[in-house]
Amino acid sequence: MADQKQPNQGNINIELSDEVAEGIYSNLAIITHSPTEFIIDFVKMMPGIPKAKVKSRIILTPQHVKRLMMALKDNISKYESVHGEIKDVDGHNIPFNMGGPTAQA
Repeated sequence: MADQKQPNQGNINIELSDEVAEGIYSNLAIITHSPTEFIIDFVKMMPGIPKAKVKSRIILTPQHVKRLMMALKDNISKYESVHGEIKDVDGHNIPFNMGGPTAQA
């Protein structure tokens, strides 16, 4: 009997509501951390609008962040094997006004 697995053992039943399934667009992530948690704020910046909004905040333990990092590395590798290398963007060259008009005093 010990060798038999129970039905659904190790499986997680995850529910995805229609609202969450739509997703939230983000073009900037800000990561901060404390000794016990990592906080990732997903931000949406719009052209010509000086104020960006945090659209979602995810709080994770250090262990979960490391698992997320490994999963992202694995998925990026799989993506690039099919679609080619993702070009790295130097964040210092991205204008924070997103191409909108430059403010003048």
